[in-house]
Amino acid sequence: MESHRPDPRAEYTRRLDDRRAAAARQARLDLRMSNARLAVIVAAALVAWLAWGAEVLSAWWLVAPMLGFVLLVVAHERVVRARRRCERAVAFYERGLARLDDRWAGQGTSGERFLDEEHLYAADLDLFGRGSLFELLCTARTRAGEETLAGWLRAPATPDEVRARQAAVDELRGHLDLREDLSLLGAEVRAGVHPVALSAWGTAPPVLVSRANRLVAPLLAAAGVAAVSLWLAGVIGPTLVIAALFVELAFALPLRARVLQVIGEVDLAAHELDLLAQLLGRLEQENYRCARLVELRAALDTEAEPPSRRIAKLRRLIDLLDSRRNQLFAPVSFLLLWATQLAHAIEAWRAASGPAVPRWLAAVGEIEALCALAGYAFENPGDPFAEIVSPEDGPLFEGVGLGHPLIPEQRCVPNDVRLGGPGCPLLMVVSGSNMSGKSTLLRSVGANTVLALAGGPVRARRLRLTPLAVGATLRIQDSLQAGTSRFYAEITRLRNVVDLTRSAPPPLFLLDEMLNGTNSHDRRIGAEAVVRGLIDRGAIGLVTTHDLALSQIAESLAPRAANVHFEDHLENGQMSFDYIMRPGIMTKSNALALMRAVGLDI
Repeated sequence: MESHRPDPRAEYTRRLDDRRAAAARQARLDLRMSNARLAVIVAAALVAWLAWGAEVLSAWWLVAPMLGFVLLVVAHERVVRARRRCERAVAFYERGLARLDDRWAGQGTSGERFLDEEHLYAADLDLFGRGSLFELLCTARTRAGEETLAGWLRAPATPDEVRARQAAVDELRGHLDLREDLSLLGAEVRAGVHPVALSAWGTAPPVLVSRANRLVAPLLAAAGVAAVSLWLAGVIGPTLVIAALFVELAFALPLRARVLQVIGEVDLAAHELDLLAQLLGRLEQENYRCARLVELRAALDTEAEPPSRRIAKLRRLIDLLDSRRNQLFAPVSFLLLWATQLAHAIEAWRAASGPAVPRWLAAVGEIEALCALAGYAFENPGDPFAEIVSPEDGPLFEGVGLGHPLIPEQRCVPNDVRLGGPGCPLLMVVSGSNMSGKSTLLRSVGANTVLALAGGPVRARRLRLTPLAVGATLRIQDSLQAGTSRFYAEITRLRNVVDLTRSAPPPLFLLDEMLNGTNSHDRRIGAEAVVRGLIDRGAIGLVTTHDLALSQIAESLAPRAANVHFEDHLENGQMSFDYIMRPGIMTKSNALALMRAVGLDI
């Protein structure tokens, strides 16, 4: 681990000022180029008048402004690209400062498409959506990166995998230049690269498989060119030319449908591969130390040449293919069997390199996901990595100074939560009034577990835990479409949480206001039965309630369970909370006083 880490705010501010200055310089140069092009056009018009109107100059003088205009167009395009790159860099560091200032919600990628209401904790822990954990973390600019990061948040990794990711994130946290470059390149790639479609194209069965046809096509094209050349030279008559063209047509016509299929498919993949090559080219420049990054870097290597060069070859084939659309070149294109030859060459490229496309995409996606976690680590240097311990002595969650990663650090009240291990309960029953901090505690435990088992830093002074499978009931809703009540939806979720005990790793259950939709008698019996069953089957967890009757569950399960509570204070008609978790049962309620304070006559 690095002993000295730069201040993220100072570094972002310095780089933002630098990128803004560069963007301003490019904007001024852009304006000058535009004015220069206009001046050249005016000069060309003047030369044209002097040549054809006043007839005092030769028309050859127009070559100079025309050549100058072409050079200006090329140079201006480079300036425009540089200005846009600087502007995207400005936006990159502005987003970073927005995260540091807690102004990030709604400005990033929400990841709503990854939200599955049936998932056992995604909605409950605010993993996806506006202001979600995914939006806070995600700096990935490709779909592959977003999908990889979302997958890590939705499913815990094995201990070895977690440790490998932690080492990679720790190494990448200082690679700010790499994260900036990936963001700038990815701004274009994100709109273009669709991993599933691109992988399907690369691994699809070949359409043109005959090697003989690939050899015959250039021979027929050469014969056709020779025949036309000899005819133009007067050596042969038109009959042989027509015969040569007829043979080419007879060869190409049966292949036409398959050639058009190859061309159509590669046209869809071409832009995506071209953009992917830019990302791959940047990643190929990096050298890494930790095993996981070395492994990912190796996935981009090939025996012959790096992926970016291989894709560049395909890009050249596609550019040549596009030239057939030029009306002047069309007759020559037919004579050379241009589309047929290039379609075979493209298929040869896909046969050799296509199977590697999924591997390239997976490597890019994983590096981007690691960079997203590394960016969070860089911006939160006080957040440590969790220690993943062996589950030999049973499940464990030991968080010291635990907070919620979505709450600004200056407003976050940390608490210690210990479940499992010597002298610690397997269950905490958390009592307290509404808004006192009960649900936030559950979300803090859940969110940090998700972060820890994804390989990222956690919001705590220290966190030790065994592999755990999270199951939560914090956001259970009824469904008019499905015709289910909240109570039915909750007991269905509880059944799914109990089912987690049938496989490894053991569950960490987070049950909020358990069985709130039924009467007190059934609620008390049902809640105790469910919780007792979970504990007996090796689970650990927390249950919240503001019904003091449910606090008796902990007493009946002691010493495997304990009561804790949050307090509130009513002063001058205002409810206040300190969000500090205390041992024991909540002993007072301010509900009636609060109702009177808002004007209810009770």
